[in-house]
Amino acid sequence: MTEQPGPAPYGTWPSPIDARLVAAHDGRPDAVGAVGEELWWTAARPHEGGRRALMRLRADGGPPEPVLPAPWNVRNRVLEYGGLPWAGVARPSGGPLAVFTHFGDQRLYALEPDAPGAPAPRPLTPVSPVGGGLRFADPLVLPARGEVWCVLEEFTGEGPTDLRRLLVAVPLDGSAAGDRSALRELTDDAHRFVTGPKLSPDGRHAAWIAWDHPRMPWEGTELKLARVTGPDDTGDENAHPATLRSAVTVAGGPGESVPQADWAADGSLLFASDRSGWWNLHRARPRAGAVPALTDAEPLCPREEEFADALWKIGMRWFAPLPDGPVAVVHGRGAKRLGVLDPGTGELTDATGPWSEWAPTLAVQGTRVTGVAAGPATSYELVQLDTATGHSRVVAAAHTDAVDPGHYPVPEHRTFAGPGGREVHANLYPPSSPGRTGLPGELPPYVIWAHGGPTGRAPMVLDLEIAYFTSRGIGVADVNYGGSTGYGRAYRERLRESWGVVDVEDCAAVAAALGAEGVADPGRIAIRGGSAGGWTAAASLAATGPAGGRYACGTITYPVLDPASWAAGTHDFESRYVHSLIGPLDEVPGRYRERSPLRNAVRITAPFVLLQGLDDVICPPDQSERLLAALAGRSVPHAYLAFAGESHGFRMADTITRALETELALYIQTFGLSRDDLTALELR
Repeated sequence: MTEQPGPAPYGTWPSPIDARLVAAHDGRPDAVGAVGEELWWTAARPHEGGRRALMRLRADGGPPEPVLPAPWNVRNRVLEYGGLPWAGVARPSGGPLAVFTHFGDQRLYALEPDAPGAPAPRPLTPVSPVGGGLRFADPLVLPARGEVWCVLEEFTGEGPTDLRRLLVAVPLDGSAAGDRSALRELTDDAHRFVTGPKLSPDGRHAAWIAWDHPRMPWEGTELKLARVTGPDDTGDENAHPATLRSAVTVAGGPGESVPQADWAADGSLLFASDRSGWWNLHRARPRAGAVPALTDAEPLCPREEEFADALWKIGMRWFAPLPDGPVAVVHGRGAKRLGVLDPGTGELTDATGPWSEWAPTLAVQGTRVTGVAAGPATSYELVQLDTATGHSRVVAAAHTDAVDPGHYPVPEHRTFAGPGGREVHANLYPPSSPGRTGLPGELPPYVIWAHGGPTGRAPMVLDLEIAYFTSRGIGVADVNYGGSTGYGRAYRERLRESWGVVDVEDCAAVAAALGAEGVADPGRIAIRGGSAGGWTAAASLAATGPAGGRYACGTITYPVLDPASWAAGTHDFESRYVHSLIGPLDEVPGRYRERSPLRNAVRITAPFVLLQGLDDVICPPDQSERLLAALAGRSVPHAYLAFAGESHGFRMADTITRALETELALYIQTFGLSRDDLTALELR
């Protein structure tokens, strides 16, 4: 491998971005919240077994500090993807009171870090021996009531769908730590899925979101509204214990997605709805009367933009009302910016700065809004906007360049023409290295990335995993194929009953265009994806027709490979997802057979690597193992790496390191290149 600056074969360039550096920077801050004048959030710790640490930024301006030492892991398994894992309040005396879920046992704990003697966290909920146990998410701490209101996911049997979800009140005194009966049920389990409750400023109403199989939350949800009353329907919302009475649906339905609702300081209820075809913000007010009801909802800033996104985790927050009236909103078409919306005039003012992508987590303190944001040249940071001055600044998790930024790619958003002329959005990351170019007349190899979900979106931000490849001379095209969020409901629903067709065709269209334009070497294009993206990668390798034969090799990570058996064995949240992605199995069984990469393994001829977490309950290992069995005795070069202790989405530094090095080794070998810093990959 040449070491001198100047022309060198693409893929052979030296790079300071090694796999261990990528692993060390894996994960972003999340679950930002205000505890009085303090900011708290969770942070990834890849070198500590992938745990999530709870962090704290005190009001005195000192450096961020961990609230809990290892092995505390502030994360839960609600919906298996997890939900908001903590909440806290500031008290006039005694310091902060916080509650959080610990991944190891899924119990809810109370924490008083400033109490005398710094007592250890104390459990508030019991452990259940049934199935997946008791799990909690999206908590609301109510010290005056002596309770935490939150979502309970309770397993009733050993199967992945033997469960119920409802809202419960957890006593703060710990009386339920060994007694399930002490968890007070605020709702029944009439709905399969619920989010945590939001209390109106006067305490008289509670709002939450619910939905049922077979719908996914981006297809149709219901906004529920209930009266908060005393135990005997006394009408006293301050009585204890309070109950939720006469819950009714006030917005949403089978064809309308409401992913978030919250109360403004003036008592109006704000909610995001895609009733117009785009997730826009709406406002309504509770009506007086025995049965909860709202006034007609008014759109606050009607635009062909998204003011929310797919609700993959309970507690995601795309907007946050400020005490003085404006609303902080994460919005955009494709990329998500932070703006401040005046609900009276509809005027929207965006925050300034280098951040082009804001995550769905916001915290409000007076006129200040804090979120998690990144840009093409910066990783995710905690950024605070003062709405009074318009000034934005980084307050924690500040980006620092671990290497010369010349090794970062300069991305470009592109819109390609797919089959029938339909638009296909993608983010292009060309090879980039200081002083390096390809050989004269040489075109670079490229990897097509298919994101997971498949109802998801690939943001255009600095990602060292992408830079790991581009800094070595291998380009990346991250495709937001039909079905992705960010471009309205019609774009999302292109994938309805077309999974394994539209996603495969759109990725192939990008690959073909890159080759035709002379951007990429058409003979050296690979595809990779994880989860639903693993399905797309595998289906692309097995594709025939115009989409077939596009790829020299592929990387398939914790994939769906046989949708019929996957739906029967996966977790509850996605167990009916294939009804909209492919169609009801009993009505269109042929589609399942035609599109399954496992059942069409005979058509796979390109080399691939298969990466799987052995503890994955979303895409269990049996799918990967069955693919290997189907290929037994055939001369398809492949490698299989299975990682103990890993679930859906690799979190451990050693796993991330080995997976990346294996993927690169596949490309180097398949593209006919040579490097002296990689162990040769043994393909069977």
